[in-house]
Amino acid sequence: MNGVATAGPLVAGVHGREPVTFLLLSLAAALTAVVAGLAVAAFVRRRSRRYLLVALALSTLLARSAVGLAAYLGAVGPGIHHTLEHGLDVAMAALVIAAVYLVGKPSAAGATRADGGADDGGDRER
Repeated sequence: MNGVATAGPLVAGVHGREPVTFLLLSLAAALTAVVAGLAVAAFVRRRSRRYLLVALALSTLLARSAVGLAAYLGAVGPGIHHTLEHGLDVAMAALVIAAVYLVGKPSAAGATRADGGADDGGDRER
């Protein structure tokens, strides 16, 4: 043998890895695609910056799955894989922090408090 597998990648695994890993990465990619798709649909419906940031943050999970699959298939080396995943973690954290910051900053028109009360500046009890 010349070291090249003649069967498909799921028969013996790629680079000596178990086929179960490929199946789990594929399942993770499919499920995160559904979650990211729902987040994008919510953004399209609401058209707000906060929804955009949340959709982008959840899309980083899909990108992480893609990076994992690429590493499994040998398209991405271990060093780049590690750097990309940490970069995506930082991007997700930054996007979530930005979305939380925007939630704490109500718009000028029709601002409401988190407890449902009017934001009239008064401190009266309900």
